[in-house]
Amino acid sequence: MRNSRLQEVPERDAANHQLVLRVLQSANAPMTAYEILHALRRSGFHSPPTVYRALKRLMDSGDVHRLESTNAYLSCSNHKHHHGPVAFAICRECGHVDELVGGALTKQLEANAKQHGFRVEAAMIELMGKCAFCAKDRTEE
Repeated sequence: MRNSRLQEVPERDAANHQLVLRVLQSANAPMTAYEILHALRRSGFHSPPTVYRALKRLMDSGDVHRLESTNAYLSCSNHKHHHGPVAFAICRECGHVDELVGGALTKQLEANAKQHGFRVEAAMIELMGKCAFCAKDRTEE
């Protein structure tokens, strides 16, 4: 398991954060907060606020991303990139998500916003379509 960038938090909260992170890292697809809650019921999670607090902290630390279009969460696939603007390729067929890092497009968008006096605090680009597997499957029919 990758090392988390979580800063010092109370021991109980840190344990909750790690449990949520492990669930997301082992998931085959992005998960909603309620899917995470359901997966962690046996670990003592019984209320949505516990999951949402952990998710917020994990997003703040860069360990987890939230997909706006699906209101689902996934663990960061690349801890080597800085956590500025990020792009995701999301397959409409199977739900597979690829994290696209370090693109010139996001740098260009940030520079363009800066020219307009806008300070970017967060940005996410979500590309919807078909992954290579699903696109290949359809062309063979």
